[in-house]
Amino acid sequence: MQFASILALARNRPRASFSTLFLSLVLTTATLLQPACAQNPDDDALLQMKQAFQRGDKARLAALLPLTRGSVLEPWAAYWELKARLQDASAQEVQDFLTRYAGTYQEDRLRNDWLLLVGQRRDWDAFATFHAGFRMNDDPQVRCYAILVDSLRTGTASQAQADEVRRDWFGQRDLDDGCLTAADRMIGARLMSPTDAWKKARLAIEANRPQAARAAVLLVAPDAIPLFDEMNASLAKFLLGRAFVAAKSRKELVVLALIKMAVTDPDMAASQLDSKWGPMLAPEERNWLWGAIGRQAAVKLSPLAGSYFANVTKNTELSDDMLGWKARAALRSGNWKDVNTAITAMSETTQQDPTWVYWKARALGVQGGDERRAQARALYERIAGTRGFYELLALEELGQRAAVPTRPAPLTAEEKDAARNNPALNRALYAISIGLRPEGTREWNYTTNLHDKGGMGDRELLAAADLACQREVWDRCINTSERTKGVIDVDQRYPMPFHDTVLRKSQEIGLDPAYVYGLIRQESRFIMDARSGVGASGLMQVMPATARWTARKIGLPDFTPGQLNDRETNITIGTNYLKLALDDFDGSMALAAAAYNAGPGRPRAWRNGPVLDAAIWAENIPFSETRDYVKKVLANTTNYAALISGRPQSLKDRLGVVGPRDAAAVDPVKDLP
Repeated sequence: MQFASILALARNRPRASFSTLFLSLVLTTATLLQPACAQNPDDDALLQMKQAFQRGDKARLAALLPLTRGSVLEPWAAYWELKARLQDASAQEVQDFLTRYAGTYQEDRLRNDWLLLVGQRRDWDAFATFHAGFRMNDDPQVRCYAILVDSLRTGTASQAQADEVRRDWFGQRDLDDGCLTAADRMIGARLMSPTDAWKKARLAIEANRPQAARAAVLLVAPDAIPLFDEMNASLAKFLLGRAFVAAKSRKELVVLALIKMAVTDPDMAASQLDSKWGPMLAPEERNWLWGAIGRQAAVKLSPLAGSYFANVTKNTELSDDMLGWKARAALRSGNWKDVNTAITAMSETTQQDPTWVYWKARALGVQGGDERRAQARALYERIAGTRGFYELLALEELGQRAAVPTRPAPLTAEEKDAARNNPALNRALYAISIGLRPEGTREWNYTTNLHDKGGMGDRELLAAADLACQREVWDRCINTSERTKGVIDVDQRYPMPFHDTVLRKSQEIGLDPAYVYGLIRQESRFIMDARSGVGASGLMQVMPATARWTARKIGLPDFTPGQLNDRETNITIGTNYLKLALDDFDGSMALAAAAYNAGPGRPRAWRNGPVLDAAIWAENIPFSETRDYVKKVLANTTNYAALISGRPQSLKDRLGVVGPRDAAAVDPVKDLP
């Protein structure tokens, strides 16, 4: 929005909205200038406060706070200052903050922090008072505390509340107070059982969270804690010394020990279960262990995974994660009956995931019969579309290819105006513009998804995404547009910034520009200054060592990693490395994408084994991040190709098959980083 347009709006609006318009003017100024550092003293003070907050420097925060009064981002400054000393703050100070910044992300964020604190202090009256205004409701601990407080105030609890506590408790990887305390009460009320606590301990041990496991055991078997500590300290000593496990707690500790062993050596755990411990354990305990062993073997792509899972006598006694890996192992071995069986045993919620809808449909279709084929078609129809990897594959199973979806009706001036004048969206964009990207991103996401129950509607999301697109904040543009349910604005979801550069650089080296765009969209969301936790930089998230190697390979003289911040250089290095990886992996887009994300050594190992449909190979990638990455890059590529070419596109054609390297092929580039 240009200055003249904002001032014209100001002249035609009530006085009460002028402050919002002024904020738009400030934001526009910041956007046009694209500052690399603070533009004014307020901004400089805010950036210093962020650093002080990260250091826990309360004195510095207090000294800087007055400098931010009246700033667009004052709510952030006030939040940092109070959050840093929240342990010592009074309830009145907290209430004053909530009142002053009512309706903002910062208000709800501090309310969340305070609810956790008063929950830990067991101040249930204060919890109930402050929880009444809580909007976010995305913190499992707070949800558990809320159920606990409600049950204490009413003197009773429902089975539905206990089920929610169980779900949240099982979903927490780390030790937490809220769900642990609520689970204790539900077990005491006989709405959850001691078996739930042991199951939580199993999940925690598998996730390498021994303290969370110990806390769960303490709820139901405090006398077993010395043995738990012995097991956790020395697995071999514990298993060698336990010949008799008649007591429930001792059986469960053996289960935990064998799960712990399976994480590092599933074959040894299987041998132990077969040779010694199996006859002493209950059927449910054996089933869980075979599921855990099978899962770990499947993650290692071991051909023994299927045989381990075959020892399970009741699939419904396994976790959804185990069943997912049972299905993946069955896909690798071509056992479609087991694929169907594993997916059917999953929880209803997990079965609705497009991943498992698609593979169940494939399994039914392969098994044959008119009834199964009809069921498969119905499943494909349920998910078919262009929204993601399995949606695109389902579309092709129905005989169609990915085409550009019908664009929604254009946004009206009123819809655009509502987004442009939303104080929280403006505050988020301003934060991003001065270098506070994490804060701006959180506030933006809260505003679009959590501030109102159910989040913004489709038209509001499109308008918010349009605002981000116009400001060239591409990650918010894409992520916000992806949340629409009934419509797809393909130009928002698949933008093509730097169009001429990307197409030119790609075509110069014979690389599909749709593949480049698909990868950039997943790597950086087109954020030029993006920097990963491991040091990858820029649009194509190139590591310095990789960049130096690639520069030498392509004869780029005098290259230094600092040049990765230059857009053209970043695209040059990134596209050339991608092409080198693609050539090294026989033109397989799936393998090259995996190499780009996880390094070439891992996919070189992962490709060994049977020749597989690349969709099956991708689903069996052991790292969840890389598995998700490969699928998203290939789905992005297919959608970009439809946009660029104007013609329907096939994801299957881009996938092909994956198998061991041909022995007669040219040797791999062994130093490919």
